[in-house]
Amino acid sequence: QVQLVESGGGLVQAGKSLQLSCAASGRNLSPYVLGWFRQAPGKEREFVAALKWSDGRIADTDQLRDRFTISRDNAKSMVYLQMNSLRPEDTAVYYCTARWLNPSHSSEDWTYWGQGTQVTVSS
Repeated sequence: QVQLVESGGGLVQAGKSLQLSCAASGRNLSPYVLGWFRQAPGKEREFVAALKWSDGRIADTDQLRDRFTISRDNAKSMVYLQMNSLRPEDTAVYYCTARWLNPSHSSEDWTYWGQGTQVTVSS
């Protein structure tokens, strides 16, 4: 089991920045990929970015790469999502997630999920 707890969400004005944190625990994270998804009301869960714990390799999306950055703190078993130049369309629940070995853009492929943290961007 991998336990994931997100924090850092909230209400922010468009154009501002926000950093989400995810605390991972329960297992040696070396074989895992940790990532972020988001889900806006009425929409499917959307892949944001992922990081392979063993070598730090990052998977992200063309749509968000210029504004969102995933990073980690090995010593603290923390994963972060830095979100810059936020837009109202970034409003969603953001989930931290983990799966074995390799990233996937499909939420169905991920095994462990946090409870989510709400990010609301006002215009």
